[in-house]
Amino acid sequence: MPGPGAQTTSEPSVGELHLPPEGDDRLALVVDMVREISLQTDPQAMISVFRKRAYKLHGVDHSVSLSRRDLSPPYYRITRCTRWKDNINPWDEPHKLPLLQGGLLGELLYADQARIMRDVQISPTDPAYEHLQGARSLLSLPLFDGGVALNMVVRMSSDPAGLDDVKLPEVLLEANLFGRATSHLLLAQRLHRAYAELDREMKRVAEIQRALLPSLPKIAKLDIAVSYRTAARAGGDYYDFFDLGDGRWGILIADVSGHGTPAAVVMAMLRTMLHGPCSQQSNPAAVLGYANAQLCDRRDCFSGGFVTAFYGIYDPRDRSLHYSSAGHNPPLWIDRRREVRELDEAQAIPLAVETQSHFNEACVRLSPGDTLLLYTDGITEAANPGGEMYGRQRLLSCVREDVPNAQHIIDCVKGKLARFSDGAAPRDDQTLLAIQVK
Repeated sequence: MPGPGAQTTSEPSVGELHLPPEGDDRLALVVDMVREISLQTDPQAMISVFRKRAYKLHGVDHSVSLSRRDLSPPYYRITRCTRWKDNINPWDEPHKLPLLQGGLLGELLYADQARIMRDVQISPTDPAYEHLQGARSLLSLPLFDGGVALNMVVRMSSDPAGLDDVKLPEVLLEANLFGRATSHLLLAQRLHRAYAELDREMKRVAEIQRALLPSLPKIAKLDIAVSYRTAARAGGDYYDFFDLGDGRWGILIADVSGHGTPAAVVMAMLRTMLHGPCSQQSNPAAVLGYANAQLCDRRDCFSGGFVTAFYGIYDPRDRSLHYSSAGHNPPLWIDRRREVRELDEAQAIPLAVETQSHFNEACVRLSPGDTLLLYTDGITEAANPGGEMYGRQRLLSCVREDVPNAQHIIDCVKGKLARFSDGAAPRDDQTLLAIQVK
């Protein structure tokens, strides 16, 4: 026995290599077939590859495929035939498929059995005679779906004793496994088409939603910039401006709970509700109260949802901002000395929660050099790969120094937020409205 520290060697593992008999190219044919099948993304093309290679393997001259899906006995359809000049796609062109009843093919299909028939004599009166003509031996392979042979492949040879070397159990298993693979590829193709169509529709929804958002107005003594980014194609964040006359403007930011298309629909509803009342009301609390009543009346449209909103009316004559808030993040007010306060003196619960909600109102007087940041929680709650949130302090980092204009603040926040989140797509809609008082 080797002592401690002694090195040992072992013989490499070896085995006897068995090669197929010389001249037997069946293995090579099968390998080529499955390799080419693996390259296909279209079920119609995959069937063509399989049929061409499998027939060489099994000595088949001709075949037909049948289906009784959604039919009652004795009816069936011919879904494929190697004698057809036109390659009909049975999934896309079902109206072109011959509908037959009875005869040899109907008997085989409804029997739910695999059979080999030799020395066959096809009657000219058989309803499928044109598809069977010249066949002297047949192989029927039922393809099961839900325990029933809804489909069948019938392979034929012109030799009365043909198909002698076919091992029926193996061929039946092969046909059914291939049939399931075809079904899965067809499903994948249809899902891809459905997703592409849905994506086109979502792009259109997003285009319509963005068209609802306003252009930035020219407001006396204010410099305004905005950033709007949705987590999905469309989203539930909303901002707007309302010309109230006499130089006064209504400024709104809102956030529908959730994101995606449902939130976008509620956002569109909210916009429609507000465009009349906002232009007629000079009381921010009354505007939110009206919006709340309207949303509560339509609560069945977004069960369990709610909307946070901040609405302020700015008067450039004295730089005053009268505001009211329905559960929204308090805007940040950074004065020219870089002291930070929150506009949080008029908070109430979100819209669409309680019909009889009461909304408060407050007023601040701004000064030249002040900055307001209105934002949705998608900004401050954005997370980095470690799960840490962006937060209020990081948002403020872009206004703690002298900035030339509101757009500079927007660009600064967007850049820092992208680096913080490592370029990841947002998990929630993100809206930021920067306003500098001149």
